[in-house]
Amino acid sequence: MASHAANLWVLLGLGLAGIFLMTKRLKKTIKADFGAFIQKLELLPPPQPAPPKAPHPLTGLNFAVSDVFDIEGYVTGFGHPDWLRTHEPSTRTSPVVLALVEGGATCIGKTVVDELAYSIHGENKHYSTPTNPAAPARIPGGSSSGAAVAVAADFVDFSLGIDTLGGIRVPAAFCGVIGFRPSYGVISNTGIIPVSSSLDTVGLFAKDPSTLRRVGLVLLQLPFSVQRNPKQILLADDCFELLKIPKDGISQVVTNSTEKHFGRQVLKHENLEKYFSSKVPSLKEFYSQKINGDSKISSLTLLANVAQILQRYEFKCTHGEWINSEKPVLDSAISAQINETLDMTDKEIEICKSVRTEMRLAVNNLLKDDGILVIPTTAYPPPKLGSKEIFSDDYQNRSFSLLSIASISGCCQVTLPLGYHDKCPVSVSFIARHGGDRFLLDTVQTVYSSLQEHADTVAKSKLSPNAVKQEHSAEAVKEKGNQAYKDKQWQKAIGFYTEAIKLSDNNATYYSNRAAAYLELGR
Repeated sequence: MASHAANLWVLLGLGLAGIFLMTKRLKKTIKADFGAFIQKLELLPPPQPAPPKAPHPLTGLNFAVSDVFDIEGYVTGFGHPDWLRTHEPSTRTSPVVLALVEGGATCIGKTVVDELAYSIHGENKHYSTPTNPAAPARIPGGSSSGAAVAVAADFVDFSLGIDTLGGIRVPAAFCGVIGFRPSYGVISNTGIIPVSSSLDTVGLFAKDPSTLRRVGLVLLQLPFSVQRNPKQILLADDCFELLKIPKDGISQVVTNSTEKHFGRQVLKHENLEKYFSSKVPSLKEFYSQKINGDSKISSLTLLANVAQILQRYEFKCTHGEWINSEKPVLDSAISAQINETLDMTDKEIEICKSVRTEMRLAVNNLLKDDGILVIPTTAYPPPKLGSKEIFSDDYQNRSFSLLSIASISGCCQVTLPLGYHDKCPVSVSFIARHGGDRFLLDTVQTVYSSLQEHADTVAKSKLSPNAVKQEHSAEAVKEKGNQAYKDKQWQKAIGFYTEAIKLSDNNATYYSNRAAAYLELGR
């Protein structure tokens, strides 16, 4: 097995030699392993049981784990050299990793994560950013960037990462692979460095649905059950309005696949903004605590705010002491979030926790045991390396409005690739109720092939000229509002933001900016 692994790396190195031809255009050196790995190692499975016992379920598969999972004898690096320097080697291997090895799979290495596994971008200045095999000039997404890249580049059959607010789903979408965020709490987080204890979930990347399901069933330790077909597939229309690429192509692919496998009668449409507004009353309480004005903020935007506040609050509770004592050099954007004063009362933190409880109930009631919710995974295609776009309010608001649904509710979500649009990977996500993991994996296995068959529909779809013109006009007006806001001309800023909303009423940033201006005006 050891010689097999060594030969694998030689073959991969030879096969990838041609990739260096790209480096002149990209102005960066692409490593033979695409910069995915931070540590090569080998954990071998036990011998096969004697017949007539069945072989181990994961026999023949190899995998990698993000550098947040403990492996005996190695320091868990958490994406930062200062963390590596100040911590001792692990004395035990994470139970999740052990379960996969004992199930017959071979672990071949640890992969790069974002600094302190905190962001969703995939860029790490300390260990260099892993190269996105699907779009080398674009970011790979994070926090589990290296794990996604390892699967996308065919170095491993599957890989493990952690998903707090998109750490599995974003890199899966950006690298064009399948990403699975299981239901919160169904897989042990023991032996894993936490980011946000109430949001963290062990996640999984794979290239195909069969491997995903095969590994997923081992991780979830689920007993055999008869496969069920969904009785309702709900397209979240307002979530598709958040997309920065043409939405019709993606929804058409899902519609065609649904009709082929389950019939047109199961397809339904839902407005999640309205649904959550009525079913998650603590969102209104959160809103009233934070905003003193008569402007309206989307419930999805509020949900995104709650998720980010919870992540920041719990991260600081867990790691604040280490950060204060070691003062690690952090990316400016991550440092700004972590070190920002958290102006939250105990009551407001409790409201955020109430939102989490109500969200799980709301999504479970919406989907029941036989429903699948369909949303875009991300609003934007993967941004270019070094792009400032990832720091814009619009990018953040749209991204976390979609990602916070599963993070806050704790429901399970699978990200599925749908080909390319303008040479960038495109994806869609299926969500099932909390605890509906097997049902979700079965559904993905059923529809995956037909989704891929229709993926060229996405590539051919285009925004209408009028829609493009209106978006550009709205952005121009928003910038005028931003300038007025900087000049403390609150009423003028409100007017500009209102005009932008009239031009493009599905942009969460315009509502949030206007609400902030109202707040200042109220003061």
